[in-house]
Amino acid sequence: MEVEIGIGKSGRRAYGFDDIAIVPSRRTRDPEDVDITWELDGQRFDLPLMASAMDGVVSPATAIEIGNIGGLACLNLEGLWTRYVDPEPVFEEIANLAPEKATRRMQELYQEPVKPELIGQRIQEINDAGVRSCASLTPQRVEEWAPLVLAAELDVLVIQGTVVSAEHVSKHPDRQPLNLKKFIREIDIPVIVGGCASYSTALHLMRTGAVGILVGVGPGHACTSRAVLGIGVPQATAIADAAGARIRHLDETGVYVHVIADGGMRTGGDVAKAIACGADSVMIGSPLAGAYEAPGRGHHWGMATFHPTLPRGARVYAGKKGTLREILVGPAHENDGTLNLFGGLRTSMATTGHETLKEFQKAEVMVAPSLQTEGKILQRSQGVGMGNK
Repeated sequence: MEVEIGIGKSGRRAYGFDDIAIVPSRRTRDPEDVDITWELDGQRFDLPLMASAMDGVVSPATAIEIGNIGGLACLNLEGLWTRYVDPEPVFEEIANLAPEKATRRMQELYQEPVKPELIGQRIQEINDAGVRSCASLTPQRVEEWAPLVLAAELDVLVIQGTVVSAEHVSKHPDRQPLNLKKFIREIDIPVIVGGCASYSTALHLMRTGAVGILVGVGPGHACTSRAVLGIGVPQATAIADAAGARIRHLDETGVYVHVIADGGMRTGGDVAKAIACGADSVMIGSPLAGAYEAPGRGHHWGMATFHPTLPRGARVYAGKKGTLREILVGPAHENDGTLNLFGGLRTSMATTGHETLKEFQKAEVMVAPSLQTEGKILQRSQGVGMGNK
């Protein structure tokens, strides 16, 4: 439904996770009977999870731990782990920077060039541990470093930017844009691309041959793209639109492309809402930045935080909530939904009577912004539970 913004301009109303609620159905299930496994290109994962390709979240060590727990962690191949042989002192410095100096100093630290030999080395560290390896490159660098990625036997490649399109236009003679469709068809590993936030862009990205698309422009807790660029779509609507594109693409080609909700999730309820809106899996960053094992020492920043001319991210403090295992699968010792995220998903599915993720994508949802405040006056006044948000 279109809303008139002014004479000559109208727009759709869009919804974020806080605007909607999942409606209980007539049936409930035993949580132990619920299946939350996720299969991507023949690879099976116990959790429908990708850890964001952000330096404060994913190191080779945390990628291994997340893989052992049942998820898939994406390492940023243009981040600190490929710029520095030993990045630990850099992480320590970033964690101790004053807020007013953080962005400028991070721009300086990220001027250190990527060392090609470290690309293969970091991937190999993950492979040697016996878990699936996943790593990201930006569209501008993917062709240059793809041979190194292939030689290292990476399992899943993510081509990621603030916004990735299937049709990038440039009049500059020295800037030949990446032909996504040609690249994906020629490379011998599954590719995920993103981000996007609309039906049409999602459909075009699916037609490139990607096995999955990342949905989310600007919802991340450390991202400032919505302020700097003025672009973005609230996540509930963006995911539902991409899920609609997935249906059309499946009808046209018979090929199922995974919709991966990227960003904006803080609690198990947010993860459940993302799946109920149509996502197959979720990519999360800030909840994992709060793990004791996270390389950022409780701090979190996005891939565009250190852009040399137009930073589109902030270094934020995510706190230190618990171990990676406690954050992902529990047990939880807090009541605000920030621990045992996938236990929350499992219980949400059981409570609404859905056995699989595919079934849960069809759950009834309603617009319900009062869900966050109704009956929660004491929690909000005391800063506990749902009043801690």
